Amino acid sequence: MYKININDNTLYLIQTDKLEKANFDKSILISPYSGKSKILLSYIDMLEKTNRFSEVVIHFHDVKQLKADFEQLFKVIKASGGVVLNTENKVLMIYRRGFWDLPKGKIDNGEKKKQAAIREVEEETGIDNITIYKKITTTRHTYRLKNGRRALKITFWYEMTAPTQKLTPQLEEDIEIAKWLSPNELIMNDAEIYSNILDVLECAKLV
Repeated sequence: MYKININDNTLYLIQTDKLEKANFDKSILISPYSGKSKILLSYIDMLEKTNRFSEVVIHFHDVKQLKADFEQLFKVIKASGGVVLNTENKVLMIYRRGFWDLPKGKIDNGEKKKQAAIREVEEETGIDNITIYKKITTTRHTYRLKNGRRALKITFWYEMTAPTQKLTPQLEEDIEIAKWLSPNELIMNDAEIYSNILDVLECAKLV
């Protein structure tokens, strides 16, 4: 199953023969794919512009083809990021543009995914002595580039550890705060967090 966050709504792409086992709630919109990408655009537009459905499921007999047809509608950008824990089991969070987030960034040409994850964490928060342990999950979300084109960011997330140390937020990337926090602190205080970031924290078993 392929999960994409669009304007904090969720689109699932799934193989038709696996639809029943997925056990989706009957209140969400479930639709077959006709094989024509124009229908995908109509669902993307709806999820971008309205909250009529918070979740939409599209199914097809060939999910690989469905994924390929979906991705061709976007500029695909690959990124890596880290869920960094200190000795107190607090997570390194950043605050940017009104939302709490996890450090991440675009993978450079020729760069390995793990290398990019460590580099981006270092650049965005100023820490070092990072140890990377394992991959946690992959998230996908869409947004608009400055030229108006749709982009699909695919982010590979890794669990890391680092000693507690002074943090330096990367101001040129609009990061206002870098801080060690318990994710539950943010949730209890109704802090603004992107849904895909909550997914990452859940996969890491931190919320």
